[in-house]
Amino acid sequence: MADEALFLLLHSEMVAGCTAPAEQGEGENGRCTTKLESMGFRVGQGLIERFTKDTARFKDELDIMKFICKDFWTTVFKKQIDNLRTNHQGIYVLQDNKFRLLTQMSAGKQYLEHAPKYLAFTCGLIRGGLSNLGIKSIVTAEVSSMPACK
Repeated sequence: MADEALFLLLHSEMVAGCTAPAEQGEGENGRCTTKLESMGFRVGQGLIERFTKDTARFKDELDIMKFICKDFWTTVFKKQIDNLRTNHQGIYVLQDNKFRLLTQMSAGKQYLEHAPKYLAFTCGLIRGGLSNLGIKSIVTAEVSSMPACK
């Protein structure tokens, strides 16, 4: 429980520290998101390396995505992904109906514009993990209602 609180506080401070100087303009906001995503990418690479050292090789992309949704997500966020969808052509949609990094924010619509900067690190985590497993990917996040995200 303590390590979860520390992670949530660290994440909040990373976002706040990155966005405080970025309040001046839109270009700075994009750099902030990129910086958070890059930090997440490096952390995702290291975590996936540690988590998969004792597992058997994956058969295909779907097995890798199942691993990300169950084991990886459970270790990082203390719960599994709520829904995994695919079109069987390389597009995967992961849905978390109560994303831990957004639950601290209000469920109202007034914070929807701030949600992307709280998801950038997590997008980097997933992209870094997939990269280390040999999958080049583009990871985006979408929030239509708080605290759910895709």
